[in-house]
Amino acid sequence: MKKMNSLQRNIGMPQAIALYIGAVLGSGVLIVPGLAAEIAGPASLLAWGFMTLLILPLALSMGLLSAKYPNAGGVSHFVTLAFGPRAGALAGWFFLMSVPVGGPVAALTGAGYMSAAMGWGDNARIAMAAAMLGVGLVTNWIGMQMAGKVQIAVVIAIVAVLVFSFAAALPRMEAVHFTPFAPHGWMSALQAAAILFWCFIGWEAVSHLSEEFKDPQRAAVKGVAVAAIIVGILYFLSALATVGTQSYLRGGADSSLVWIISQPLGSWGGFIAGLTGLFICTATIIAYAGAASRVAYALARQGYAPKWMSRLSSRYQTPTGAIGFLLICFAAVLFLYGSGLLSITTLIQFPNATFILTYIGGCAAGIRLLKGSRLGVAISWISFAATAAVFPFTGWAIGYPLLITALFFLIVHTAASRKNAHQEPAPGEPQEVKQKAL
Repeated sequence: MKKMNSLQRNIGMPQAIALYIGAVLGSGVLIVPGLAAEIAGPASLLAWGFMTLLILPLALSMGLLSAKYPNAGGVSHFVTLAFGPRAGALAGWFFLMSVPVGGPVAALTGAGYMSAAMGWGDNARIAMAAAMLGVGLVTNWIGMQMAGKVQIAVVIAIVAVLVFSFAAALPRMEAVHFTPFAPHGWMSALQAAAILFWCFIGWEAVSHLSEEFKDPQRAAVKGVAVAAIIVGILYFLSALATVGTQSYLRGGADSSLVWIISQPLGSWGGFIAGLTGLFICTATIIAYAGAASRVAYALARQGYAPKWMSRLSSRYQTPTGAIGFLLICFAAVLFLYGSGLLSITTLIQFPNATFILTYIGGCAAGIRLLKGSRLGVAISWISFAATAAVFPFTGWAIGYPLLITALFFLIVHTAASRKNAHQEPAPGEPQEVKQKAL
């Protein structure tokens, strides 16, 4: 018999793997291989190889915590257990307020590929972005079992296109394209590695769905390991194809994949690349919308967010209050973009610092909570060091988490004041009433 006041455990291993891949394999695979090759040339492959090895500890640190402490709060719950409820709630708000901006950015990025391929204008781009966000919210409203199935289909399509693009690139790969190996010096490989780090953040998102895993131990640990291997291989093959064909010089660093696919398919290549952009970004939206709605539900359940965010659908037992909050935020951000008040370049910088702070908090929690496992502590330290090293480079975007922190403590202070006001008797109230109130 289903519990009517809790989330349902209906995410199996295939859905978990697809959700992990969808959260990590974002729009970066379409543009970052070309940008990295432009910075370091063939030496960028060294950076890709290093990051491919590094993603396993990054992924497992979140996977082990999700397996041991499955909860809709995800990283917020881990930080609560390690450092207290207030720190955990703040980490939850960092993640929650990243998605209302990050979701529309992902949608506009994917829609941008398709509109560019078809020669459509900005209005069509915004309409497609709105449709992608709608798909992400509706699938999460129906339930994570449905979202997982949709994600499986989307991930299969993504993998098929990326494998095809590598196969299409093989006949055009030449040894001369790998020389000189480091045309811009060996330090350029380190510069490329800093950019590549952004391609491998996303493992923390699925931790918020761990309460809905049928088998948290199996889905979180084995699922994340399988997903990490698949993601690492796909990224490296895309980078190898980009360097081996020099598509970053011929098709442009930001559209190298379009050039690779267009060679064997002609004009259809642009359409397929655009469709791939839609698929990849929709997969990211589904995963992050699901994660954000669950962390909002968990925060409301703990009293650190408005109570209406904890409302569940009577039919699907999904957090409709939190999904409604995301709907309002998505609509507002699309309006700001459509009116020209904010560009996508500006929007994309807002969630950078909050995403990294969320990850830093999760890794720090892993160091404390996984003490019974040497492997767990080691990979948590590696993950913590890697993310902490990147944080100083977020620049002015650090102002966004500072604003969230100020608003969070204002909410906490207001809630505490109201609670004390209810406990204190009104002026002139009899003492016995005061004692009852206490």
